[in-house]
Amino acid sequence: MKNRHFYIIIIIFSFWSGGASSQTNCITDPPLPPVLTSVSVQSETGNTRFTWTLSPSPDIAAYILYSYKNGDGMPIDTVWDPAATNYTLSSTVTKYFSVSYVVAAMRLPRCTSIFSNVLNSIFEVVSIDTCMKKIVVSWNSYPSLPEKVTGYSVLLSVNGGNYTETGTVSAGDTSFTLNDFTIDEEYCFVVRANLEEGTISTSNKICLSTKMQRPPQWINADQATLNSEGEITLSFTIDPLSELKHFSLERKSGTSGTFQEISRPVSINGSVYYTDIQSETNIINYYRLSAVNSCSLPVMVSNLASNMVLSLEKSGNNIILSWNPYKSWLGTISSYKLFVNSGKGYEEKAVIPASDTVFVQGYQQIMYEVSGNEVCFHISASETSNPYGISGESVSSKICTSPTEIITIPNVFTPNNDLDNDLFKPVLSFTPLEYHLIISNRQGNILFETRDYLAEWDGSRNGNPQPQGVYIWFLKLTTPSGKIISKTGTITIISSR
Repeated sequence: MKNRHFYIIIIIFSFWSGGASSQTNCITDPPLPPVLTSVSVQSETGNTRFTWTLSPSPDIAAYILYSYKNGDGMPIDTVWDPAATNYTLSSTVTKYFSVSYVVAAMRLPRCTSIFSNVLNSIFEVVSIDTCMKKIVVSWNSYPSLPEKVTGYSVLLSVNGGNYTETGTVSAGDTSFTLNDFTIDEEYCFVVRANLEEGTISTSNKICLSTKMQRPPQWINADQATLNSEGEITLSFTIDPLSELKHFSLERKSGTSGTFQEISRPVSINGSVYYTDIQSETNIINYYRLSAVNSCSLPVMVSNLASNMVLSLEKSGNNIILSWNPYKSWLGTISSYKLFVNSGKGYEEKAVIPASDTVFVQGYQQIMYEVSGNEVCFHISASETSNPYGISGESVSSKICTSPTEIITIPNVFTPNNDLDNDLFKPVLSFTPLEYHLIISNRQGNILFETRDYLAEWDGSRNGNPQPQGVYIWFLKLTTPSGKIISKTGTITIISSR
C-alpha cells in the first residue's frame, strides 16, 4: 500500500459522561481517526456510498459520519460497529450540489477522534447546444488524497441502455464536450473519477432530451400604444405551444426607414412587453417581433405594430383632427374613438368609423367645457375579429391647442318681449374663471350688475323698463388661459313698443 500523509492536529475534547480517569484517558490518549478512502454517488438511486479504513486505536465502538463545511462538521449518522468500513447514505442531496464529508472514530463513553481527511462528492451539470450539436458535461474535481486521481471518464447511456465510456480527460480537467448527438433521444451522463489504487468515485446522474425546441407557429403583435408618459409601449402574445423563449424586437422609423434591432426580450408566460423610450412619437414607428432559435436565427415573425400620430389644424371655429390608420392588426379595426381633455381629464366625445382618419370638431360644441389654458385630444383604435381571440387597443399621441377666446358684444337690442333680441349679454366662446358686468346710464347710475356670465339684462332697472337710448357697459373677466380682459362700450335700446 502506498504511503499516505496526514496532518495530525491535537485537539482537547470534552465529553458528556464518565469519570475522571476516562476524561484523562480521552485527553491523553484520544482515538486516532480512520482514513476516508472513497465518497461515491450511486447514479441510479442518488444515494452516497462511503468507505474508510479502521482506526488503529483499540476499543473503538462506532464511527460517526459528518457533512463538512468551512471547518465545521454536522453529524449525519453513527455506525455502531467497530469493524464497519462502509456506509450508504439514503439521501438525494448530491443530485443538487457537491457535499463534503468526514468520518471520526469513537471510543466509549463519548471519546471521539479528530476528523478524518475530507472527501467530496462529484456533482456534474450538463448543457446542450442544439445549434452547434454539442453537449457539454462539467463537474467539480475530486480530491487526490488519500488516493491520487488519474483521470475522469464520462459514461453515457442512450434511451435507457447500458452505460459506456464516451470520453476521458486528464485529472486536471473538469469538463468534456460531446461533439455530436442524435436528435429526439434521451442522453444520460455519469462522471467517474479513476483513482490510482484502481478504485473509483462516481457522480450524480444527469439526463437530457436532445429534442429540438418547438418554434411558435404564430406571434401576435397586440398593440403599439402611447402611455401616460408619452412613450410607446408594445405587447406581443406568443403561441403557447412554443418552446422558444428568446426574441428579437425590431423598429423602423418612418416609411423609408429600415428595421433595426432594439432589444432581445425574453417571453414571460407567453407574452413579451416592451416600452420604447428612445423613439420619436411625432413620427410613425413600425415594430415586429421575431422568435430566435439557439443559433440566434429568426424562425417566426409577428405582424407589424405601429403607433398612431395625431395632427391638428384650425379652420374658423372648427378643429380638424387627422391621424394615420393603425397598422396592422391580424384582426380589423372596429372603430376609432375621440377623447377630449378640456381641463378636467379625458372624456370620450365621438365614435368614428374605422374607414375614417379625419374628424372635424366644432369648437362651439366644447367651448363652454374648456377650463384651462389648452384643450387636448387623442384617438384610440380598437381591434376586432382577431384569429387568436386577442383584442388590441392603441392610443395615439396627444395634441393640444390653445382655446379660442372670443368675446362678442352686441350694440343694440329691443326689449319688447317679442322673443326676438329681447335680452343683452356678452357672447363668450369660453367659460370665464371670473366675470363682472356693469350697465349704467349716462348719469352714471348703475342699472344692472352681475358676476354670473350666464345672466342677461332685460333693459330694466328694478323692474322698470328703461327708455330708448344709449347705455354704457363695463366688462371685466378672466379667461381659462388666465388672461384678464377689461372692456367698455355702449348698448342701444331701441323701443318698438
